[in-house]
Amino acid sequence: MASTTETTQETCVRQYKLPRYDEDYSFLKDPSKCCDCWDPVKYIPLVDCDSGDYLSIGGELRELYEFFHNENLGSAPADSHGNNRDLLQRYMFHADLHLGPYFRVFTDFVSGLESGRIGGPRPGIDVDVFDIHQGFADFVLPVTNDGGTLTARIGRQEMEYGSGRLIDVREGPNLRLSFDAARLLLRIDQWQIDGWWSKPVLDLPGVFDDEPDPDKALWGLYAVHPFALLPKGNIDLYYLGYENTQAVYIEGNGTEVRHTLGVRLWGAPLPWEYNVEYDWQFGTFGSGQIEAWSAANAIRYNFSDLPMKPRLGLRFDFTSGSSSPTSSTLGTFNPLFPMGVYFNWLNPFGPENLIDLHPVLDLYASKNVTVTADWDFFWRESLGDGVYTFGGMPLRPGVSGGRYVGNSPSLTVTWNPTQHLTLLASYVHVFPGSFFEANPPDKQEDYLTAWLGYKF
Repeated sequence: MASTTETTQETCVRQYKLPRYDEDYSFLKDPSKCCDCWDPVKYIPLVDCDSGDYLSIGGELRELYEFFHNENLGSAPADSHGNNRDLLQRYMFHADLHLGPYFRVFTDFVSGLESGRIGGPRPGIDVDVFDIHQGFADFVLPVTNDGGTLTARIGRQEMEYGSGRLIDVREGPNLRLSFDAARLLLRIDQWQIDGWWSKPVLDLPGVFDDEPDPDKALWGLYAVHPFALLPKGNIDLYYLGYENTQAVYIEGNGTEVRHTLGVRLWGAPLPWEYNVEYDWQFGTFGSGQIEAWSAANAIRYNFSDLPMKPRLGLRFDFTSGSSSPTSSTLGTFNPLFPMGVYFNWLNPFGPENLIDLHPVLDLYASKNVTVTADWDFFWRESLGDGVYTFGGMPLRPGVSGGRYVGNSPSLTVTWNPTQHLTLLASYVHVFPGSFFEANPPDKQEDYLTAWLGYKF
């Protein structure tokens, strides 16, 4: 379990993790390390401070405004001017109970609300009035004398692996993603090895009505270890299994059983950072076969000695597409359950059948203000396959037209006035390419979002 940064004499830093269950506040059993206003509820001893039995509570609220002009390049519901807008609210509250070092119960409740959107809320990502987002138990077995453990984690839980390209908590949308899962987590020497079987949770709009998706399942094995052959190197090796009985592609509908073998190499030998990931997918779709692949490449350089410490990066990704809509072999890469902010805050296209060239510049205007400017360029990998939404559905029914899909510049400003409070504003524009000229509408699209978040 990752540790939350402890207090020093000079700082009082609390690092809020993406999966909140990765936070560890056991260091607060020493009262002298309490310095944050929320520390009294981060370590509540059940007996005494040294017993190891304690309760930790936390949560977040997020208020998010979205404005769309010509959403989906003009094909989505809108008013007479092509505009749409909504206000999204998300409230989460969790309780983390530790009974000694070998047993734990984590619960996380969510309320997601939406108002103002023409066409109503988007299913599964906008509205969930009140439900259990996570609820799992950990049973920890020590396996070595130097701290190695095997943990059985049973119940509803978020999962995040690697850089989030294939399995992530889906932080961008109003509702995050969780799974009903049985996992085994082995931590021994420098190995981290996870194995699991799971079903993604359907976020339904009512109260206590969420349920495992009857059509989908995800299972896998994921291992992480340092990789001495590369500077500051690490390697991820994984197998992922996936089933969807209601899969939809340009080629048609059917039952999909897909297997993914992947490797990721990553590290940060500053001032450089690198992250490359390669996947091969195989399996069956209906009565045919699956043969798909992806190659993701990212590199960054930090100019730490210059004003505003520029961080310049480049992503260059390929995901395969089918050779034709009538092919007996489905070649469309499936990104499974990717991160919620994949290309930018709009995610105008899904990461299927794409070539993606994406320069990024981060500027640190001050200690608490970050400015990110990026410009993403998209092409179809295969002219026999179409363009997909970020949810994985075909964005247009046809495959005619050119290879060029379009480009999308964006500008994002993030301000953290305190370690609890975040204010973010992002503008995204989409210029459609020749593919949409042949598959209209092909209007230019604008997206603006502004949100305020508070975590404790």
